Amino acid sequence: MDAAERVRERILAAVPGAEIEVVAGVQPSLRVDPAHLVAAVKFVKDDPDYRMDMCTCVSGVDYPDSGVIEIVYHFYSVEKRLGPMILRTCVPREEARCECPSLTPLYRGAEFQEREIFDLFGVRFTGHPDLRRILMWDGFVGHPMRKDYVPEDQDSLEDMEVAVRPEDTIN
Repeated sequence: MDAAERVRERILAAVPGAEIEVVAGVQPSLRVDPAHLVAAVKFVKDDPDYRMDMCTCVSGVDYPDSGVIEIVYHFYSVEKRLGPMILRTCVPREEARCECPSLTPLYRGAEFQEREIFDLFGVRFTGHPDLRRILMWDGFVGHPMRKDYVPEDQDSLEDMEVAVRPEDTIN
């Protein structure tokens, strides 16, 4: 049994009802169902064999053909010098159901990364302490990292009349 399979078995024993699959690749990872994500992550954070005390990366991937957005987490253990342990979860793309539990209560460093995914992909992180746009302005419509996003017509932006203040010009 390889390392990813061992972690999977340990999480399944600790988190009854969890649906977890090993995702093969150069860096094997585990895909956890969203309903059990927090419990699974709490297990790998608190378990003395893993102590995944640092979440270094939270990223989003849009799969429109599958109808999901995948959220990928990279964890490390400073104490054990282990990592990365990669956990993934998938949420539906449809706006009404596009939500995932926040890991910010467990890892404060996930706060801004979850805000980026909210802003760019439209995933709502339930339990997030300050979920609002971080890169796009408040009036921006849409989520520009979704593959079906159509940007505004560049020509219309270039044709806009913009007031230039004299103090902003170079003589």
